[in-house]
This record gives sequence, structure tokens and C-alpha cells, in this order.
Amino acid sequence: MPHIDYYFATLSPFTYLSGTRPAEIAKKHGATITYKPLDIMALFARTGGTPPKDRHPNRQEYRLQDMARRSKLLGMPLNLKPMFWPTNGAPSAYAIIAAQNAGEDVAELVKAFGAACWAEERDISQDDVVRDCLKESGLDPALADKDMLTAADTFAKNLEDAVSAGAFGAPFFITDTNERFWGEDRIDDLDAYLSGKL
Repeated sequence: MPHIDYYFATLSPFTYLSGTRPAEIAKKHGATITYKPLDIMALFARTGGTPPKDRHPNRQEYRLQDMARRSKLLGMPLNLKPMFWPTNGAPSAYAIIAAQNAGEDVAELVKAFGAACWAEERDISQDDVVRDCLKESGLDPALADKDMLTAADTFAKNLEDAVSAGAFGAPFFITDTNERFWGEDRIDDLDAYLSGKL
């Protein structure tokens, strides 16, 4: 059975635009998937990346154009400059980790956090928003408070795992055969690889 490690940041617009497609592809190919939310700014710092606000204006402008095009192609609403971004992504990541540790499918939850930030002008660092996203995803809002120390440790470990595995951005998909796919626009390539076409 193939396996996918899915490294992502709840703050990332491209994680939001990935929606539930990673889970759908895993299901299609009988693959397992481990969701590994991490601190994307720390990942940039560790792997030679630059936070969006510090990039050259040419790169900033291209990023916004690309986000607008991808959201249109995917039919997903997206505010290019959301009110609550950047914000602290740890609380939402902890909730995802807690839900996954409880044996829950977290695909809808990842999507809900992305939509809250990038389409609904909600601050995903706030406890009420975290609980609302859990509830909207059919999960127990109490997971927001479950095993916080374990979640914090896992969140930190995910960053180390990402650096060791070769990831440097989000979303980033790594198969158990060490094939790496960076970006929402490479999800189809992941699908093709698991289909044996690449």
C-alpha cells in the first residue's frame, strides 16, 4: 500500500487551494496519508526560503497573480489579502494533529481552516474559530483542547521531519518511494505518479 506524507501549513493559500484533493488521490490509489502541519516560516528559514513579505516585489506580484489564476481555475473563492493573515497557525495545526491522533479523517478540517482564512475573513488563531472549523468538519470541537503538549511536540517534529525528508514549501507531498511533489499545481503529477504514468 503506497503512503503519502503531506506537509502543509494552515496559513498557506496553496494548502487551501489543494482542498480535499490529496485525500481523494490517496483513496483512489489505496494509499495512506499522514497530515503533517508545520510552521511554514520556520521551514523557509531552514531551507533557504523567504517569507512572502520579504520577497522582491516581482515575486510578490507573481504570487498574487498565480493565486488569483489558481482560485479561478479551481472555482474556489479566495481573498488575495485576507484580513487575518499572517496569523498564528499553531492552534489550527494542533487541532488537526489531535483529530488525526484520535483516528479522524482530517481532510475536511484542513480545507475548513484554509477557507476560514482565505475566503471567510476569520482568524484561525482564535479558539472560537478553531472550534467552529472542527464542528463544520463533523468533528468534536473539544479536540481543540485535547493533548496540547503532544500536539505541540508533533508540530515541532513535523518541521524536523520536513527538513530531513527534503521538503521546503507547502503543500509538499512525499511518497514512501521518496518522490517529492511541491505545490498545489503538482497534485495531478502526484496522481499520475501513483497511477504509474510517471
